[in-house]
Amino acid sequence: MAKRRIYMDWNATAPLAPAARETMAEAMAVLGNPSSIHGEGRAARRLVEAARAKIAAFVGAAPDQVIFTSGGTEANALALAERDWLAGTSEHASALDHAAGPRLAVDGGGRICPTSIPAGAAVALMAANNETGAIHPLADIGQRVRETGGLWHCDAVQAAGRLDLATIDADSLALSAHKLGGPMGVGALVLRTERVLHGSIRGAQERRRRGGTENVVGIAGFGAVARPLPDMAALRDYLEAQLEGAVFYSRNGPRLSNTSCIGMPGVPSETQVMIFDLEGFAVSAGAACSSGKVEASHVLRAMGVGEIAAGEAIRVSLGPGLTDNDIDAFAEAWNRLAARFRSR
Repeated sequence: MAKRRIYMDWNATAPLAPAARETMAEAMAVLGNPSSIHGEGRAARRLVEAARAKIAAFVGAAPDQVIFTSGGTEANALALAERDWLAGTSEHASALDHAAGPRLAVDGGGRICPTSIPAGAAVALMAANNETGAIHPLADIGQRVRETGGLWHCDAVQAAGRLDLATIDADSLALSAHKLGGPMGVGALVLRTERVLHGSIRGAQERRRRGGTENVVGIAGFGAVARPLPDMAALRDYLEAQLEGAVFYSRNGPRLSNTSCIGMPGVPSETQVMIFDLEGFAVSAGAACSSGKVEASHVLRAMGVGEIAAGEAIRVSLGPGLTDNDIDAFAEAWNRLAARFRSR
């Protein structure tokens, strides 16, 4: 009999939620192109606009501020394409690749100091880190940007559902459906101010911001999961209490309730991921976007962690359905592996 798999990589992607699956199945019966004016086209358009309204309400925006994209990476690229943005050193690669300006340092906990943001700067700073779960001082960042006349694009992909995005005073937000239990291949750029994109025309669809026929089925599934996710802090803390000799990053400050970045001294991240996979546990080393090339985490290096230690960390990210028994099983496997390498 096949060994039961225990999925602990929710920050990479969440399993498709029943609400999304059901909504998408219904949407597949709609035949029209949402840009067509006949009845079938209008039916497809209604699905798109209903989802847009749900996502707008979810993040505290107006529906006409929501631009659908293929995911969070495209949303970041779209927002950061037209000016010199300053990005934090621990940002997701999709922001670092498109922000040409100087980098803003983070502290040892992975958080930015708001006073380090230059007056009037356009900054790309995520709400919460995808690898460590560290949450930036969001209210202070918003205040600093507003008081100095700056601009803030916030990668909220990992924070969506876990933080109240309506309270984040950013000019734009990037979202991704599959982190919430929606389908892969759909996301959104929320434009709270037109200053972000300079009014450029990018195609006839999505308010002439992003060309191409909308992914009606995916968008419908996205709308179905635009809601808060369960708090996982108790289960995460239960896990961390059982790991012997572990190093925990960004633990001494605000972080996402489901995320733990764990160092196992002396054991490379890649080795850990492979062994845990063979034992039935899905965890990751760093961001899923760099899958297949396990390297020392640039996030931990930005926090001042040494090259070797940064290459010994994994990310465990939890989601609904995991139980104390699942945590016990993983903790046993982790402690067994750590003890084996300590004995060498």
